[in-house]
Amino acid sequence: MTKVLIADKLSPNAEAIFRQNGIETDTKVGMSPEELLACIGEYDGLAIRSATKVTPAVLEAAKNLKVVGRAGIGVDNVDVPQATQKGVVVMNTPFGNATTTAEHAVGMMFALARQITVANTSTQAGKWEKSRFMGTELTGKTLGLIGCGNIGSIVADRAHGLHMRVVAHDPYLSPERAEDLGIEKLELDDLLARADFITLHAPLTDSTRGIIDAEALAKTRKGVYIINCARGGLVNEDHLAAALDSGQVAGAGFDVFVEEPARENILFGRDNVVCTPHLGAATAEAQEKVAVQVAEQMSDYLLTGAVTNAINMPSVSAEEAPRLRPYMGLAEQLGSFAGQLTESGISAVTIEFEGHVATLNTRPLVAAALTGLMRPMLDAVNMVSAPSVARDRNISVTETKNEQSGDYETLIRLTVKTERQERSVTGTIFGGSRARIVNIKGIDIEAELSPHMLYLTNKDKPGVIGNLGRTLGDAGVNIATFHLGRAGQGDDAIALLQIDQQLDASVIDAVCKLPNVVQVKQLAF
Repeated sequence: MTKVLIADKLSPNAEAIFRQNGIETDTKVGMSPEELLACIGEYDGLAIRSATKVTPAVLEAAKNLKVVGRAGIGVDNVDVPQATQKGVVVMNTPFGNATTTAEHAVGMMFALARQITVANTSTQAGKWEKSRFMGTELTGKTLGLIGCGNIGSIVADRAHGLHMRVVAHDPYLSPERAEDLGIEKLELDDLLARADFITLHAPLTDSTRGIIDAEALAKTRKGVYIINCARGGLVNEDHLAAALDSGQVAGAGFDVFVEEPARENILFGRDNVVCTPHLGAATAEAQEKVAVQVAEQMSDYLLTGAVTNAINMPSVSAEEAPRLRPYMGLAEQLGSFAGQLTESGISAVTIEFEGHVATLNTRPLVAAALTGLMRPMLDAVNMVSAPSVARDRNISVTETKNEQSGDYETLIRLTVKTERQERSVTGTIFGGSRARIVNIKGIDIEAELSPHMLYLTNKDKPGVIGNLGRTLGDAGVNIATFHLGRAGQGDDAIALLQIDQQLDASVIDAVCKLPNVVQVKQLAF
């Protein structure tokens, strides 16, 4: 039975969704790393928030694990590259807490602009310091967004409601999208020079780590406010503290820190800094949304193969999954066929989609073809890890599409280039679900694949078929089907046979020695 471990506190509705889908669920919150290592091997899925760390050691121990679901956006606590190598899908819920986090950032702006937190402390201490807490209006000010994805775009919308001007720096923000949002796209230096408030909404990557450092802060307007509700490490905390001391930065609002839990920090203890303990997604509505979403996504994947919001695998919707399934099977079989015939290093792979299949979501089909291709060499490879393995091995992967159909309504052609040669194999789907090979190395042949097959290349000379049949018959091997093709009379020919059992090495050797036989390969599907 499929089993999922809920390792962090989620809404009870998440467990209910798993159980409604027939998935056995255990909730074990607050486990130590050692306890997680001891039990993870029995689970197919792992549902987490930010507390549980999915380390290489956990992934190594998780022999049955197929999917990790993060109820939230960030996956800093998951070793995604290692999960990919292990063939584990990593999902998040990027939309469930977007509004909540955006509202928190806007709340930070208000708190800083009107000194709400320190004024509250002063007033409750019995003081009445109206002249001390002179604030600034948000209306008419310029808000600079570093990152303008789901959360940043919501902040922009709220800022427009406050009659703020909004500018943004985001390499992935298209001019058309910026125009739709009513914001001006700028280079980072230009944004730094113009913004009265800067709020960050970017992931933590090698390119964004420390994006706000001493050099960047020196380019800002004097008296700027910096707000970070995204990821600790986007802002260099030591450099920001120095800018606060010098007055270059008037105030800062931080919900995230380089080290969490943040028991001590150089930003603490300052009247012009507002700090919260990673509360960006901490609303009842957001926690309910992300818990339900992650349970639904994980259930869909474990039960139907549908992939939603995966970090390391192409998405496949629940509606797409049934339509793609026969094509994924065909793509993997074509890859397996080529992989079992490959005896030297692969340098390039081309996958061509023609006809109906070219209108579908082909990214999962590419992953399936690569899986079949590399599995004869690497047993553990699957659709999640195959594209990464291909990159690691410097295998060039090219995909082409042609929606026009030819002799067949739909075709997938896989061409593999090795150190020695280039080989192609083409297949189609008959009757909506039956995969069939229709061309090998440019030679037409029609054959369904089966668990045990024998593949021959030979010279098109009399006697090959008779000799082959007699040799297999003498060895007690039954031939289920026999498919033939040739380039031309007397030219290269191929034969693809379905047989009822795996052949002994001695039988293979006997077939290899037959007159006019060039190559013999036993295949398994």
